[in-house]
Amino acid sequence: MDELDLLKKDWNKDDNKYPKLTYNEIYKMILKKSSSIVKWIFIISLLEFAFWTFISLLLKDTESIKRYQQFDADAVFIPLVIIGYIILALFFYLFFRNYRKISTTDNAKVLMENILKTRKTVKQYVAFNLIYLVVATFAAIYVELSQDQLLIDQIKQASANGEVFKFYAIFIIVAVLFLAAAIGVLLLFYWLVYGILLKRLNRNYKELKKLEV
Repeated sequence: MDELDLLKKDWNKDDNKYPKLTYNEIYKMILKKSSSIVKWIFIISLLEFAFWTFISLLLKDTESIKRYQQFDADAVFIPLVIIGYIILALFFYLFFRNYRKISTTDNAKVLMENILKTRKTVKQYVAFNLIYLVVATFAAIYVELSQDQLLIDQIKQASANGEVFKFYAIFIIVAVLFLAAAIGVLLLFYWLVYGILLKRLNRNYKELKKLEV
């Protein structure tokens, strides 16, 4: 039970020793909590970006990455990376803007609208990251199938043995399992981090609705 819940519980008691909270006092507490939550959403999104950037730098010298660098895949990956950075920068801006809007809100109705906008932005951010992961995975598969000579030779060998369907089936199943595992990990992370923050933000929204009744 947080500070607001405790104060509300005490407020509802008949005991005169507890101070009576006004509408504005409760509103200011909800505003403070909401502002803090949205600030953490912004900070965590930046930390998440920094983490994945750090991981990509660590993996830069691995054999698989070096192998990809030998492929003529700039036409596929450079636009993908540029689009990804642009959209992520847009989300960071939206998170920061939501934080500033909520921090300076002086009206319960407007605060409720900003909370809904923030929840929508977070859901769009999560959806983008998952969609981007799927697109990047299929782009990598396309490059491998078209330029990896070892893989091309295996396809030719499977075709000569009449097992090309089996080869593609195994390849696709492995790729889908890998993608499903990666999506599962991301969903778990988002549920544990953003999900908890959004749940708290939604609780604030419900409290504001009660104030407006």
